[in-house]
Amino acid sequence: MRKSLQLQAEMTEEFGTCVFDVSLDCEDGAPVGGEADHAALVVAMAQQAAHDSGGKARVAVRVHPVDHPAFEADMATIAGQAGHCLAHIMIPKVESVDDVFIAEKALIGASAGHLPLQVLIESPAAVHRAFDIAAHPRVQSMSFGLMDFVSAHGGAIPSAGMGLAGQFSHPLVLRAKLEIASACHAHGKVPAHGVVTEFNDMAAMQSAAHRAASELGFTRMWSIHPSQIRPILAAFAPTQAEIEKACEIVLAAQAADWAPISHAGQLHDRASYRYFWQVLERARQTGQPLPAQALIYFA
Repeated sequence: MRKSLQLQAEMTEEFGTCVFDVSLDCEDGAPVGGEADHAALVVAMAQQAAHDSGGKARVAVRVHPVDHPAFEADMATIAGQAGHCLAHIMIPKVESVDDVFIAEKALIGASAGHLPLQVLIESPAAVHRAFDIAAHPRVQSMSFGLMDFVSAHGGAIPSAGMGLAGQFSHPLVLRAKLEIASACHAHGKVPAHGVVTEFNDMAAMQSAAHRAASELGFTRMWSIHPSQIRPILAAFAPTQAEIEKACEIVLAAQAADWAPISHAGQLHDRASYRYFWQVLERARQTGQPLPAQALIYFA
């Protein structure tokens, strides 16, 4: 966790903006019986990161599921003591919108009602309810929990479904990813692709990230190793040519008071303006250099 926070600080300095979140883990990170001590540890680390970065760090915490005995204590300690310096709280193994209500109640009880929730979808039943979960106003993002999803099928999906090739080819896994991405886009939420465990193969990693972004509609992706962060950023970033085109069109649209314009022989109006503005946003979020004329939008 300390190495991840240090890397975030270094890359924030390099790119001029925070290009990835660090999620401190209580669900799998806390030893059995040591949940309270681990919660206190992540509180101290989140507070220190906020202090050291002058509030620029983006740190989150994955707590235990809502049906775990440590959940309420997690929320009281973490949201209650560090809620002011967290970007969000992540709730794993969300099965229905009722779980979101439970988590929201715990947030409010910890005087952290300003915090958004991000949720992990990890079972067939949760995928079935993805649109209802995404519709809850407290939910900011939904992530796909690949390995738990495969395990939840009782062997019906082979173990290869957790691997790099299988998770992009098995029909049930692909269907789950598409449902999650579609549910998020229907409600203006952020779909986050799950992990790729083959972290030594950078070419394969970047290929997976590119497919998640360009074919499946995900706009963020999890890493499980520092070496995966730059390939993910590269795959999710627009090209320099796309950035320049987006800048030209947005600036021309603004000069025309957002009336329709002609650019390179093509008609553009407010529908395409929105798309090209999103290209500029994505460039900023992934640390890509922007033309000087576009920087004013992010001043």
